[in-house]
Amino acid sequence: MATVEKKEYRLENLTCASCAMKFEKNVKNLPSIEDVQVNFGASKLAFSGSATIEDLEAAGAFDGIKVVPLQNKKIEPKTSFFKRKENLVTLFSLLFLLIGMYVSFRYAETHPAAIALFAIAIVIGGTSIFKTGLRNLVRFEFDMKTLMTIAIIGAAIIGEWREGAVVVFLFAVSEALEAYSMNKARQSIRQLMDIAPPSALVKRGEAFMELPTEDIIVGDILIVKPGQKIAMDGAVLMGSSTVNQAAITGESIPVQKKSGDNVFAGTLNEEGALEVTVTKLVGDTTIAKIIHLVEDAQAEKAPSQKFVDKFAKYYTPAIIVIAILVAIIPPLLGGDWNAWIYQGLAVLVVGCPCALVVSTPVAIVTAIGNAARQGVLIKGGIHLEETGRLDVIAFDKTGTLTKGYPEVTDFIVGKEIAQEQLLSAIAAVESMSQHPLAKAVVDYAHHHGAQKVVVSNFQSVTGKGAYAEIDGMTTYIGSLSWAQELSSLPEEILQQAASLQREGKSVMAIVTGTDFSGLLAVADPIRAESRDVLEQLKSIGIRHTVMLTGDHQVTADAIATELGVTDVRAGLMPEDKLTAIKRLSDEYGRVAMVGDGINDAPALAAASVGIAMGGAGTDAALETADIALMADDLGKLPYTMKLSRKTLRIIKENIMFALGLKIIALLLIIPGWLTLWIAIFADMGATLLVVLNSLRLLRVHK
Repeated sequence: MATVEKKEYRLENLTCASCAMKFEKNVKNLPSIEDVQVNFGASKLAFSGSATIEDLEAAGAFDGIKVVPLQNKKIEPKTSFFKRKENLVTLFSLLFLLIGMYVSFRYAETHPAAIALFAIAIVIGGTSIFKTGLRNLVRFEFDMKTLMTIAIIGAAIIGEWREGAVVVFLFAVSEALEAYSMNKARQSIRQLMDIAPPSALVKRGEAFMELPTEDIIVGDILIVKPGQKIAMDGAVLMGSSTVNQAAITGESIPVQKKSGDNVFAGTLNEEGALEVTVTKLVGDTTIAKIIHLVEDAQAEKAPSQKFVDKFAKYYTPAIIVIAILVAIIPPLLGGDWNAWIYQGLAVLVVGCPCALVVSTPVAIVTAIGNAARQGVLIKGGIHLEETGRLDVIAFDKTGTLTKGYPEVTDFIVGKEIAQEQLLSAIAAVESMSQHPLAKAVVDYAHHHGAQKVVVSNFQSVTGKGAYAEIDGMTTYIGSLSWAQELSSLPEEILQQAASLQREGKSVMAIVTGTDFSGLLAVADPIRAESRDVLEQLKSIGIRHTVMLTGDHQVTADAIATELGVTDVRAGLMPEDKLTAIKRLSDEYGRVAMVGDGINDAPALAAASVGIAMGGAGTDAALETADIALMADDLGKLPYTMKLSRKTLRIIKENIMFALGLKIIALLLIIPGWLTLWIAIFADMGATLLVVLNSLRLLRVHK
């Protein structure tokens, strides 16, 4: 069945979470529209069907929502405090409120001048509220603006002009604060959008031209000067330089780049001039994918957000019923009508679901944005919450806990030969070999002072090793069993070799002529940070870590002992890793899998949370994993766990604040202490607490 292509637009002036919900409902009601999704965190609209921009803006007219094409690179401009409409309205409302207060305290609250001033304050601060509220009232749609409209009109009818004006002002402040908090949370996406330059200097043939990135094609050559940002993903054609990749991978240390190395759009070329061959179009670059995935992540509702949305659906009607009962029942039993109608209006104000609705999305948006800046791509609130609840993590060994490539770990030289001479000989032999371990031997030898020597008569012996003549003497390097055929190995050397093999290392012997000359041990070395990361995870609350590997059990046990991992599953093929993850899930419940995102794809997909290493380098990691560590840095894992757990904690706190303050305010009805002032302070206080509490997630760092 063919998938229907979705149209996407960016939204401007989207001020609140409940406005986003209402806008989504309005768009859904348009003819020829289906499957609508409004992404409040990213200010985006996606839908299937057909509608003009005018139709969409009409659906958002209640909040002044503007709809612009997604391709528009224009980002909402930063407006100064005194130029923002909501701030000006709030300030003028406050001005008339203060003058009215002065008059009411100097003369009386019922003085015509005081009433007139309070009425002006209400009209200035509440016009937008009343427009929406009255329209909703006619349609029997009860959102917070409807509740506020009823409460303020009711306050005016029973003569509580001063309190009505104060409520309007405080509600305006509350809305301005919510808009500010969401803008603050959205800055993470804006910063990502600003990373890559909009144009670049391109060399086509002999001509040089400055082109917008949309016009640059695959195969074009970019000229990147020192201090400039690289505009497109590509490969270095000429030049050498250090490149700061922090914007993509979160790595603080610049990386050396030379001919053939890949570079990413949005990274900073530091010291040398580079010529870069473009390998991806602007919409396919790593930074473009990150922005797209971060925005999609914010659109995907986390389990707690779904709960809050469902709860709010029943909560608002319940509050209206309670308000009506409070206003009617006590007077019917002999209470004062004016006093209890006032209490009922105060219940309506307390009932605004503002803080509750915003409790989860602000925390999710802030956390995902913070993670993206740290080089961790979390692909949805659901994965953020799942990660926060993890107790068990399974690691692929090769390339995750280890470096993923062989290195010489031990070099034992025989008594009758100089180390430098032996290194020069083995480097010469192995430089001719195609064996997978040959490069590791050559790199080690050159790093430790090997000199270039003349080689002749090189031969490779399948399953045994290789040999060649150097200065008329044949040098052999290969397996222990082959060396024992060529020479007599001392008992002490054989014991050392056995010990190295027990540590999971591949051991090679060197024979010169017919004399034993030395031993080499090669292994895939453990990452320097692996043991520390595993200890940090344990301290965070991960109670069980597992290592999955295709290695022999002896090698796997040796590495696990060094790392402190107690659960080792060795000799696994990729399909066996999938089975292992399923068994761990049956045994422990939620399980995360950390791998490289290529051969671990089945296991990553089957885990509760799939975490891929080095996401910046592989499209497979970005596509397969729920979370991608953009740098090849295992040290980002404890940060991700801390952030997820703190987000879960903050969401729970937010829901408690939002409901707790309202419950306390509602309990004040019993002694008759609930006033409109207290009601709006409870609502505004809850919103403020929720917002400020969520913004604490910006302070979580590695």
